[in-house]
Amino acid sequence: MPVPDGVEVPVPDGVEVPLEVAASYRSRRRGLLGRDGVAGALLIVRTNSVHTFGMRFAIDVAHLDRSFTVLSVVTMPPGRLGMIRPRGRHVLEAEAGAMAGWGLRAGARVRLDVTAGPNRAG
Repeated sequence: MPVPDGVEVPVPDGVEVPLEVAASYRSRRRGLLGRDGVAGALLIVRTNSVHTFGMRFAIDVAHLDRSFTVLSVVTMPPGRLGMIRPRGRHVLEAEAGAMAGWGLRAGARVRLDVTAGPNRAG
């Protein structure tokens, strides 16, 4: 499901979060490795688990089903292997504590707004 970078993710309380999308094999494999932080969130499509080996900071991980409903939200410190979520189809990653601040929790539905980013046709 290709989604352009620069889209916004409205979270349940209406806050819009800048989003990067990892859709290619290479970008999905790299994720947030080698970074010191992330502005907003990273959506990794077509995956149901992540790890934090080589990460420089703790992250929040939201597992999403095929309709972008949140199955679970967990905080993972560096050096961990996450559990596989059998119904998971996508993963949303952000800096630790961000998702609680956004009000994102299990059962919420994430909506991708592809008209909100800098790539929109005007």
